[in-house]
Amino acid sequence: MSRIMIAGTGSGAGKTTAVIGLMKALVNRGMNVSAFKCGPDYIDPMFHKKVVGTMARNLDSIFCDENRIRYLTSVNEGEISVMEGVMGYYDGVGTAGSSMEISRITKTPVIIVIDCKGMGMSIGAVMKGFLTYRNNHQIVGFIFNRLPDSLEKTVREICDELHTGYFGRIPFKKEVSIESRHLGLITADEMEDLKGKVEKLANLCEEYLDLSAIIKAANKAEPLEYEEPCPEVKPLQNHTRIALADDRAFSFIYQDNIDFLERMGVEVVRFSPLKDEHVPWGINGLILPGGYPELYAEELENNSSMRKSIRQAVLAVPTIAECGGFMYLHDFLRSKGKDYEMAGVIRGTVHNENRLVRFGYVEMECKEENLFGQKGEKIKAHEFHYWDSDNGGSDCNVRKLSRKQEYEHGYLNENLYAGFPHIYFYGNTQSAISFVKKCSGTSCFDSDINNKDTDESKDTDKIEDTDESWDTDQSKGTDGSKDIDGIEDIDGKNQ
Repeated sequence: MSRIMIAGTGSGAGKTTAVIGLMKALVNRGMNVSAFKCGPDYIDPMFHKKVVGTMARNLDSIFCDENRIRYLTSVNEGEISVMEGVMGYYDGVGTAGSSMEISRITKTPVIIVIDCKGMGMSIGAVMKGFLTYRNNHQIVGFIFNRLPDSLEKTVREICDELHTGYFGRIPFKKEVSIESRHLGLITADEMEDLKGKVEKLANLCEEYLDLSAIIKAANKAEPLEYEEPCPEVKPLQNHTRIALADDRAFSFIYQDNIDFLERMGVEVVRFSPLKDEHVPWGINGLILPGGYPELYAEELENNSSMRKSIRQAVLAVPTIAECGGFMYLHDFLRSKGKDYEMAGVIRGTVHNENRLVRFGYVEMECKEENLFGQKGEKIKAHEFHYWDSDNGGSDCNVRKLSRKQEYEHGYLNENLYAGFPHIYFYGNTQSAISFVKKCSGTSCFDSDINNKDTDESKDTDKIEDTDESWDTDQSKGTDGSKDIDGIEDIDGKNQ
């Protein structure tokens, strides 16, 4: 299969613009395009899927070993695969998790995007630096973003001088610019006339990029060899249904996590906490992923029947609630001076700190036996959030992978994981299997439970008694201002 990686000199160089335009142009040519994103980002894959129409998956060498990366690449490849890099090409936790490392593991040719605004001959210095900084870098050439017409001839000559490929340029056009988003780029559902802009961007790439040369470079990617990475992931005997919140408020879920569940024979049942009246009947488990609940706080509050149903489901079946889903489980979400009522499973309020509280890769050590496994088990995860909780839990010892920093966080017992960190199943296989098996052995959350008397006064005792296990005296974690690590600014600006 053909593969190409589009990486950048750094965040903001224009690689997402180049990737979206390139993929749409290839799709318009009738090619079957597969999309990959280096690192733990959710937003860029959402663009790939919703705007271009290509299924997108993540490749993360901090979560997964090299064999697993090659497996996930190979089994998901189309006629041509386009990988989008993360941050600058060489950036990671050291070099771990970098675009360079992924390109080396997957033997993928790389094109670097340079933002040329405000530069002249210095473009050549940047190019030479990237070409000579490390050996075995996989770089085959460059795309020049915002390069004026007057410099095209000069840049072509520099490419010839450095014996590297000129794959075209993308002139600045305001009508195709992608605006800033809530946590980086705006989500695909939020951009006005997004598909029209992407179509114009594809036409621009068709005109100014050398697509034939890009396809030719992709065709030189070597076949990948791998061994079956997790033979223990196989269908369970019991039919298991896991409900997945999936709407504008909750959409940050790794496609690989869904694939993992389906590989184990799980029926994934999607529902909307914004629009539906209750959690789906007949489920054995529940996943509340990250997203932007703060943008839809009033709608979530107004859907009182769903909030009660969520509360009952968390009591009944194994549940994962990550970041935005974790926020939703609190009593209140405070936004712009107003407290909005949420699901009420965790006593406390989540609030916006108006700064990046925590981000980066972490390892969570479980203090007690839980739905992911035994006491002492360690789970790799990723955090990125501006929000915090006044009752964030203390069931895990959390350690930053990039520095010697530890703190307590989260709720983790035999029936619930709730916390800010996001978990990638293929990077935590045994934990994910344990969760699915817990679900499989759980009685269904069904209509009998949902149809119980809806008078809150008759349901209070049960909820209050259970809430005591969530009501701790632990203060929130380490001051987030001390927790920001610039080198770890993975593009996954998630919540």
